[in-house]
Amino acid sequence: MMKNRITALAYGWGTIFTMMILCSLILALLLKFTSMTESTLQWATLILGLLTLFIGGFISAAKGKEKGWMLGILTGLGFSIIVLLFQYLGFQKGMGMTQLFYHGGYILMALLGGMIGVNVGGKSN
Repeated sequence: MMKNRITALAYGWGTIFTMMILCSLILALLLKFTSMTESTLQWATLILGLLTLFIGGFISAAKGKEKGWMLGILTGLGFSIIVLLFQYLGFQKGMGMTQLFYHGGYILMALLGGMIGVNVGGKSN
């Protein structure tokens, strides 16, 4: 049972980081080859981040097949912890209040994705 949850979380985190890399590449290409600036893509970046966490929670819960709310929270929380560790260990910067609100929203979106994903993913054995 625990191995199934860990596998489900790994699928969710893998999905999140894959989608984040692809979204970052697309946004970087838009910035490079158009006249757009970072400020014009601020809302797009936020929406893509929320959507990515929703999909990660959804996939995690669909693979886990039970307790989608818990898998969603753990998926979002794991993502936030990894980002915090990367930021703190790599750049010696903590999270500010604005960033904490963003990550709270990310965790809530992963939770929502988990609650929906467990019901769409099929029945457990």
